[in-house]
Amino acid sequence: MPVTRSPATSSRMSPGLIVLVLSLLLGLQPVTTDLYLPALPALTEGFGASMPQAQLTLTALLLAFGISQLVWGPVSDRFGRRPVLLAGMGLYVAASVGSTFSANMDQLVLWRTLQGIAMGAGVMCARAIVRDLYAPVDGARIMSKGLTGLGVIACASAPLGGLLSEYLGWRVALLALAVFGAGTWIVLALRFEETLQRHNPQALQPATLARTWWQIVQHPTFWAFTLLSTASYSGLFTFLAASPFVFIQVLGLSKTAYGLVMLTMSLSYIVGTLACRRLLPRFGVRRTVALAGACTLTAGTLMGGLALAGVQSVAAIMLPFYLFMLAHGVHQPCGQSGAVGPFPQAAGAASALSGFLMMVSAFFMGGWLGRSLTSVAEGAGTVLPLTNGLWFWSAVIALVAWTLVWRHAPAAPPRVFSPLMDDPVTGPVEPGPSRVQDAGAALPAPGETGGAKP
Repeated sequence: MPVTRSPATSSRMSPGLIVLVLSLLLGLQPVTTDLYLPALPALTEGFGASMPQAQLTLTALLLAFGISQLVWGPVSDRFGRRPVLLAGMGLYVAASVGSTFSANMDQLVLWRTLQGIAMGAGVMCARAIVRDLYAPVDGARIMSKGLTGLGVIACASAPLGGLLSEYLGWRVALLALAVFGAGTWIVLALRFEETLQRHNPQALQPATLARTWWQIVQHPTFWAFTLLSTASYSGLFTFLAASPFVFIQVLGLSKTAYGLVMLTMSLSYIVGTLACRRLLPRFGVRRTVALAGACTLTAGTLMGGLALAGVQSVAAIMLPFYLFMLAHGVHQPCGQSGAVGPFPQAAGAASALSGFLMMVSAFFMGGWLGRSLTSVAEGAGTVLPLTNGLWFWSAVIALVAWTLVWRHAPAAPPRVFSPLMDDPVTGPVEPGPSRVQDAGAALPAPGETGGAKP
């Protein structure tokens, strides 16, 4: 089924350029984490830092990433996506250069925190851009294309990080982030056009912010899809935060070999995003997500069961994890686009709140992993923190997919919410010059189930 934009959309950007921009912005996450991960054990040893300090370079980044979106979202609704993106990417380049020349772990944590703040602008705007230009169901398919691009970037990030760290040192690996950020800034400055045609002059007023966020958190569709994407990302983060120590220090892989393992993981994710685009027109959001939930639970149970049985090997972790990543390629595009779908006039705020909750979950998971992986630094490592964490999140994902998403995902022409009004309104919101308002593809309003109950 082709993805189309409304005739009212005045953007002159081609679909290919839109997908490229989405891929670069969403790709900030794997570049900032995956390219960095192979260097993490080496820089931890180089600074003489503890395991909790090493994990803080990830968790501080992600917490800043989440909190910053609460600011970037309303700012982008007020002033537009383009100025926020240019400012955010400029800050990202500066923070990447600063992290490269950090003299100690405390400085590195500070620069990584600024990186997280800057990354929030890019990823938040990517989700909002999709809602600016596309109705929710088409948005899921466009988001899957952008996330396929993310997967391609992730494929290159981990092997490149391993090679740079092993042969040129971990500082060069960190400098590569600045190069990626500078290239993205150039693309945005030269080719990206503003997608928000109706700026909200009241978006930054405290009363408007409070009312908008309150309406968002009251919407069951927002929670269904936000919890789905949050649980799925938390499972991925568990792997990302624990895997360099488990694979390199417990299972004995080299940095380069670990990078190649991460590449194969990213390939399975790309296949998942491609499958998502095929499944959505045939089965719809509810059944597609439910099928992916079954894959996720199977993967987590296999991985956890093998580890408890004493099987500790790369294959015992990665073979089930490939299945997890296939399903992740479904859950993320559906979850990220579904969470902002009911809010065409407040896509920035909804995207920000959803992203914030994802990163808060990752922050607390990182704290738990920092304590659980202490034994690795003491030479008595185990794979159980990684496998048990993924097993837990797999069960949560399946539960959300089979209950909340099944109940609140779109199944019939529903209603959308306009934050400019006190209550949800029937039918499409009056479109601005380039606003897509496809009521038939929108998501349910508060109180509507959007389909059969589980």
